[in-house]
Amino acid sequence: MSQWKPICRVDDIPVLGARRIERAQGGPVAIFRNAEDKVFALLDRCPHKGGPLSQGIVFGTRVACPLHNWTIALDSGCANEPDEGCTQSFAVKLVDGRVLLDAAALAETPCAARVAQHA
Repeated sequence: MSQWKPICRVDDIPVLGARRIERAQGGPVAIFRNAEDKVFALLDRCPHKGGPLSQGIVFGTRVACPLHNWTIALDSGCANEPDEGCTQSFAVKLVDGRVLLDAAALAETPCAARVAQHA
């Protein structure tokens, strides 16, 4: 059973924008909000050259990396074709206007998450 960690309120995330949270290990996480108030969470690192996705442009269910304009799906963290690669995505839960993330996933490093996905 998952333990959920409160992160912020939905209103703390700008519409078509992101909020970045730091972790003790594994790199920062970007929490995105689209025009429909759907919330997504990704490792704040583009799979191409490591650009900060939290500084990208959100449109629909995608974000454009600010470095080279790669388009990353907010629900999966994967680049859209013809580009290839993925960044870690995190499960998000909304409760009474609050954004919660899976505490165990937040504690994992990206390498540990990739190993768990392929096991």
